[in-house]
Amino acid sequence: MGIFDFLTGEFIDVIHWTDDTRDTMVWRFEREDHEIKYGAKLTVREGQAAVFVHEGQLADVFTPGLYMLETNNMPVMTTLQHWDHGFQSPFKSEIYYVNTTRFNDLKWGTKNPIICRDPEFGPIRLRAYGTYSVKVADAARFLTEIVGTDGEFTMDEISFQVRNIIVQEFSRVVAGSGLPVLDMAANTSDLGKLVAAEISSTISEYGLSIPELYIENISLPPAVEAAMDKRTQMGIVGDLGRYTQFSAAEAMTAAAQNPNGGMGAGIGMGMGMGMAQSMAAGQAAGPWGARPAPAAAAPAAQPAPTAAPVAPPPPPVEHVWHLAENGQTTGPFSKARLGRMAVEGGLTRETHVWTPGQDGWKRAGDVAELAQLFTIMPPPPPPPAG
Repeated sequence: MGIFDFLTGEFIDVIHWTDDTRDTMVWRFEREDHEIKYGAKLTVREGQAAVFVHEGQLADVFTPGLYMLETNNMPVMTTLQHWDHGFQSPFKSEIYYVNTTRFNDLKWGTKNPIICRDPEFGPIRLRAYGTYSVKVADAARFLTEIVGTDGEFTMDEISFQVRNIIVQEFSRVVAGSGLPVLDMAANTSDLGKLVAAEISSTISEYGLSIPELYIENISLPPAVEAAMDKRTQMGIVGDLGRYTQFSAAEAMTAAAQNPNGGMGAGIGMGMGMGMAQSMAAGQAAGPWGARPAPAAAAPAAQPAPTAAPVAPPPPPVEHVWHLAENGQTTGPFSKARLGRMAVEGGLTRETHVWTPGQDGWKRAGDVAELAQLFTIMPPPPPPPAG
């Protein structure tokens, strides 16, 4: 082997990169003094791109494949470097490998609540969070705009900026959509696609793209959620007056079963006083129900025992009524309002009415509470005799 062949063999090199970190976006191929041998083999795998930077200038971008680094297949390099050595001299360049696969399961969320105007509840605060994926769409632009000369660039270095862009666009899209809060859960897929489309124009300036964006949850403040739960409970309860009576009875029963509690002691004392009064009345009547004759003068009259105070019953609950005419419902109306409607002719005995707790629709004339509204007017005359 001659000296020329020896030198030529020494300058042959293999350039490749395999990554097992799962978060590296850009990695620079390291060589002492950045010397790339003439005739070196460059391997670019699927999901990668190789960017050549020569003397501070971006020279070329190689897509997946196997390349022989020579002047005849590197037209851009030919204009930047002259091969004036007899044994084909090495050239000094930097090679950056760019990961073009998707980076999945990245988290985003609103750090502070978003103030929106809901058509039903008015001004309201929202929070949201979800996941997204990102990938490098333009390796050259990503290198020049974001990476620079960083030898190992990871996803953590750009994720914070991407999250800020997502939150900004999400806030703008949700605030301007006019979508009610109660309907957002059914439209999270469409909202995610809309936000991703709005982000694409901004994120493309970095050489990136957002293939997927998911909204996992949109939540309200705890106080608002508690109020909505109460509203749901009221809808399930139906007749609020009967529910109140049932709850009071349950509370009294539970208190009576707890003799150590103050209320239980009071109830027990009242029951004991009632039993004592009943026993005293039975003894005064004698064993056979007849009072014995006095042996001497009648004793002085004793004051009648004071009856235990009885709590007044709960006030009656005023019902509100719905009307059904021509297949449409109106209301709710108070009883006083229905009285005025009966005088004006807007309510008749044949009008169908319904109130919470009532079993289906009934005619107003068949409801005892409303029948009295029509007593001021005589009923329709009977049909003439045949």
